Amino acid sequence: MLARLATLYPWDVSPDSDIDRALGFLGTDADSTTVIRAGNGAAILGCFVALVVTAIVPTGVRIPTAGLLFAGSLLVSMAVRRAPVLLAAAKRTQALGDAPDLVARAVLRMRIEPTAETAAEFSARTGDGPLAASLDGHVRRAVGSPDSGFVAFAEEWNSWNQALNRAVTLVSAASEAPPDERERTLDRALSAILDGTREDMAKFVSEIREPATAMYAFGVLLPLALVAVLPSARAAGVPLSPTVLVVVYDIVLPLALVACCVWLLTHRPVAFPPPDVTRAHPDVPNRRRDVLIVSSVAGAVAFFVTGFLLPDWTRWIAGVGCTLGCSLVGVTQPTVRVRNRVRAAEENLTDALYLVGRRVNDGIAVERAISVASDEIPGETGDLFVRADRIQRRLRLGVRESFLGDHGALADVPSPRARSAAALLALSAREGRPAGGAVLSMADHLDDLQQVEREARRELAQVTGTLRHTGSLFGPLVSGATVALAGGMGGVGATGTNTALGGAFPVDVLGLAVGAYVLLLSAIPTTLAVGLEHGLDRTLVGYRVGHALLSATGIYLVAFVLAGAVA
Repeated sequence: MLARLATLYPWDVSPDSDIDRALGFLGTDADSTTVIRAGNGAAILGCFVALVVTAIVPTGVRIPTAGLLFAGSLLVSMAVRRAPVLLAAAKRTQALGDAPDLVARAVLRMRIEPTAETAAEFSARTGDGPLAASLDGHVRRAVGSPDSGFVAFAEEWNSWNQALNRAVTLVSAASEAPPDERERTLDRALSAILDGTREDMAKFVSEIREPATAMYAFGVLLPLALVAVLPSARAAGVPLSPTVLVVVYDIVLPLALVACCVWLLTHRPVAFPPPDVTRAHPDVPNRRRDVLIVSSVAGAVAFFVTGFLLPDWTRWIAGVGCTLGCSLVGVTQPTVRVRNRVRAAEENLTDALYLVGRRVNDGIAVERAISVASDEIPGETGDLFVRADRIQRRLRLGVRESFLGDHGALADVPSPRARSAAALLALSAREGRPAGGAVLSMADHLDDLQQVEREARRELAQVTGTLRHTGSLFGPLVSGATVALAGGMGGVGATGTNTALGGAFPVDVLGLAVGAYVLLLSAIPTTLAVGLEHGLDRTLVGYRVGHALLSATGIYLVAFVLAGAVA
């Protein structure tokens, strides 16, 4: 796409270091000159489309149409040029959510063997995601040199997370500290990243309250309140037309909401993404064709049934909302189900490590400690340790293979946290009793990490809860009732017949325009809520937006019917 757009602008452009850095982080082959030329090409294409459309539209609307299309062309050009930077910022935010885990793994490895090189290699190897990959790259480049890779890694991420820089620097310094100071230095390293994450999140939440409230007031409440006065305004001589209504509610307002969402998401310091479950997972079937058929049937049923029971215009809202909602939920549900199982497996991981570590500290072998503790660990975590114990005894495999092997207990559990815990248990089996204290420390560290995540989500709960409820419940409820009341003010019944205030909007025009805004409103704030909590994870966004679309469609139509009956 970029290459094709770039061909529309064959002239030379100057490179941009920010775009090049963003493209490098995203791992793409394109460079900044290609992106800039693509943005200019998009503007040229948009202007050509604007000229064609302007030539064929009626004379009375040519000037506003031309102005809107030319402005849209410039916005598209700017979006193409800024997209890599914004995508890199979102990906970097998700990556930094792994910072506490990465530092904790390095600290634990240092407690067993106080060498920075080993700690860096262990932390990178047992992690997953861009942050661990970045550390792994620095570790490989540092091979054969006196550097461990920690210093260069800390410098690279310093501008994005100063707490990570300080923590990694302390871990590296601990390798050269005397034994009596090493433990204090490692504790300070872990405290630095945990406290830094807490402070960043608290500061972010305090900063976004006012912008989020303003977005809610001017992007949701005010537009919905204005719907009720549109018939009276037009009857009073205000120059409003269906075209203006559609442009404002279905183009301008959604674009303004998207711009606010982008600003909020790019200012988020860290995100805690869900486990990375790909389509290659054995429990994620490829059923897109089946989902497409079922969602199409559901949308068709909603289209015809709604049109039979309600005014004709409602069938379009019902058909589109049901089709899109069912499609998104159906495609993403298997992945979300696997992720829930992964979260359940992590839930009691702290208790499992404590039970195993206490026995190892008492002189019991790690293999035996896992076998005994597996019967005491509740939930999915206990089932995980039971499977590992069975594999260990029946196949006579070591701790690493029983957890992390091709047929191990964690083979189909994509949890970096559980995998790093299993790697530490395998290391404990090799080191013996001295590693028992490290396992106990990891239990405490995991508890601290989970506490940080809970605090971050609790800080965001008020903002994200309001956004979710607005998109799926309050917005559609107010919109449906407002459209019905506005129709009543204009002398418009549920059939769409305009009998009073001669210039008022027909209810079918008003209902369709506001209904499309409701569907967009169910998707945009929901996406923002997911992005604030977990980062822009496509699967989770699709799943939540799908549910929001189904909820918004039903509530909007029910509110319209009930309010119309009362009016």
